[in-house]
Amino acid sequence: MAAEQDAPTAAVVVDPDGTVSGWSEGGRRLLGWTAEETVGRPVTDLLVDRPPDSPENHGTGSGLTGLVPLRHRDGSTVDTVLTAHPLRGADGRTLGHVVTAQPWGRRPVIADRAFEQCPFALGVYDPELRFLWVNASACRVMAHSEEQVLGERYRELFPELDDMAYTNRLSEVARTGEPARLITVFRPLGSNYANAWATSMWPVRDAEGRIRAVANWGFDMSAEYWARQRLLILNEASGGIGRTLDVIGTAQELARTPVPGFADLVSVDLFDEVLRGEEPPSASAFTPGGTIALSRAAQHSAKEDNDRAPGPTTPVSHAPGSVAARCMATGRSTVELAADPGQGGEWAFGPGLAADPAHWPPGAPLINATIAAAGLTGRITVPLRARGALLGVVAFSRRDRPEAFTADDLILAEELAAKAAVAIDNARRYSRERTTALTLQRSLLPQGLPNQDAVEVASRYLPGGAGAEVGGDWFDVVPLSGARVALVVGDVVGHGLHASAGMGRLRTAVRTLADVDLPPDELLTHLDDLVLHLAGELRPAGHLQPTGESGATCLYTVYDPVSRRFALASAGHPLPLIISPDGTRTPLEAQPGPPLGIGGLPFEVTELELPEGSLLALYTDGLVESRERDVDQGVAELLRVLTHSAPSLEALCDTVLDVMLPERRTDDAALLLARTHALDPHHVADWDVEPDPAQVPRARKFAVGQVDAWGLEEASFVTELVVSELVTNAIRYGEPPIRLRLIRDASLICEVSDASNTAPHLRRSRFFDEGGRGLLLVAQLTQGWGTRHTGNGKTIWCAQTLP
Repeated sequence: MAAEQDAPTAAVVVDPDGTVSGWSEGGRRLLGWTAEETVGRPVTDLLVDRPPDSPENHGTGSGLTGLVPLRHRDGSTVDTVLTAHPLRGADGRTLGHVVTAQPWGRRPVIADRAFEQCPFALGVYDPELRFLWVNASACRVMAHSEEQVLGERYRELFPELDDMAYTNRLSEVARTGEPARLITVFRPLGSNYANAWATSMWPVRDAEGRIRAVANWGFDMSAEYWARQRLLILNEASGGIGRTLDVIGTAQELARTPVPGFADLVSVDLFDEVLRGEEPPSASAFTPGGTIALSRAAQHSAKEDNDRAPGPTTPVSHAPGSVAARCMATGRSTVELAADPGQGGEWAFGPGLAADPAHWPPGAPLINATIAAAGLTGRITVPLRARGALLGVVAFSRRDRPEAFTADDLILAEELAAKAAVAIDNARRYSRERTTALTLQRSLLPQGLPNQDAVEVASRYLPGGAGAEVGGDWFDVVPLSGARVALVVGDVVGHGLHASAGMGRLRTAVRTLADVDLPPDELLTHLDDLVLHLAGELRPAGHLQPTGESGATCLYTVYDPVSRRFALASAGHPLPLIISPDGTRTPLEAQPGPPLGIGGLPFEVTELELPEGSLLALYTDGLVESRERDVDQGVAELLRVLTHSAPSLEALCDTVLDVMLPERRTDDAALLLARTHALDPHHVADWDVEPDPAQVPRARKFAVGQVDAWGLEEASFVTELVVSELVTNAIRYGEPPIRLRLIRDASLICEVSDASNTAPHLRRSRFFDEGGRGLLLVAQLTQGWGTRHTGNGKTIWCAQTLP
């Protein structure tokens, strides 16, 4: 009976004379004839007349085997496949035949059942998207029976499932006749989980090729789809977390990346030591049962109005026994769900591997009603650990979706936390090293510019941006004898602690050589030799970083307010910009020499006379060079800014930095501005001294008279003693011409010059010695004294502090 229902096959018993002697129920279903109407009649009455030579009559003795058309009771023709089976008696005689007939071209019932029971959702719609046929899988997805949907329009019957992309594509297939494929994501009725379906659509045509319907099939690819979404989030995290070496910035990147694709609210709490770049507290620092104090470094929500605005961190505390405290203590993540999503004690997770409870680690998840009171459907708390150190904790929360977290979600959360923890620890370590380098560098730079009257000065130093290491830019202002001043700027190539240390060594060396009062070219020559010696003595072995001085540049300048002469020499450093009082640029015919550490090449000194009130700008290449412009463009822009009037040099420095430096700079920059002053000619007095000891009293008289004329009677006694000693030494040990000069500046300066290159020096006199105490007396009575060599001799000077 089951076979007949599955395949309407006719079975006929035919006697040897061709008379029907038996008729089956299948024959009635196939041809409409009953047994009473066929038994006793010739079997040929059921055949449709055909020419004997028809190729479809392939008889095998009986002429009834093969593709044979039969006559239906209603007069129609039924094409069938006939097979004749002979019936034989005990003696071998043929008693007749059993003939079976099956319909040709008709799908067996088992095929219908195959389509009906297909695990894929199958459906057929007319061009107006009315249901013509659906299988059982499609009914389960729609939560409706076939009888409920047949003849109904898809859009009207299921408005909540009316995915515009899906229905529009069906209509497009019906209109154009072009097949299509589509992935749709929707939440089935009665489910808390969104499913992803891969769907294929194609037109159904009649014999004439006209489109009569649209068919589709789809299968649930949620496991593959959500696995891909998790991989996309991880890929985004790889490029989005750790882009900056900033602890707060990295925490904010961790909070933003999984929203809204994975979570609705993410908060990141870190230890204060981590935020400061220090080592995080060790496990021994935690008091058992004590509150853990952290700072909320970042928080991001799918609802933008709930985001914590960037700014100072806010303190947070995690009470003893809280989930966050347990996670940090044990180092294990915790999943909390607002309610059991299962039915009958079985977890009803989302699609794929997450649907298998075996994929949950032991002890997870927890059912926590308190998070439901907070409006959350689930929360995953993960400790942030990197290189064995605990940095803080991160919480991923869901509140705007009904899906509970799955085992796969826990894996994703831990992957995100692991990536972020390493990036945060890298930022912390970088912050510590950068702070150390900045502290070192700032301690080596001038903390305050010295008092002097030759120039008015203002300076700025800015380290590179947060993504760059500390560099080796530096500057200095060094008062010299004779009311002069040295302006210096330099740059050690490279970044990091070695560059800062190299800068400190060079600045110290320049100050030491400046005290000797060498001309700019000689000073750079000595500095170049010093760099070569340091490079040889401090050459690293193995993996240590090389010292930075071998890639250094330096610009050394000297300004004399008495003569208004400006001398400079450069060791590979950009030349200064000189702006006249009328706002025009003063041309500077000079060429920078080689960088320091090359050796064997000379440095040239250039001198020019400057009008009073000239503006000098000394700078490093970080101020004028960037990715957006080259050096020439930067110098032109700096010149344009300097020619504008400003209320003060300090204000001009600020304007220069605002205009010249981009927000994201990769190199440090130093700027030193100076406006020249000229000393009043009435504050300078000089006298040529004949090389005769009799001239000493005249020199004393000249000096005392000039000091009294300046109103400095209190300095007369010391000045008389100093002049007497210095002039006597020049006459006795020096060579003519001899010249005495007095300068009234911030101090009273006395200078005696002669043509000899022999420099005096202090020595200890024995009890009965008649000489050797003069310079000792000068050193005791004055603020300072020294010798400077010139091209035609030397100058002995001393300075007195004025009342």
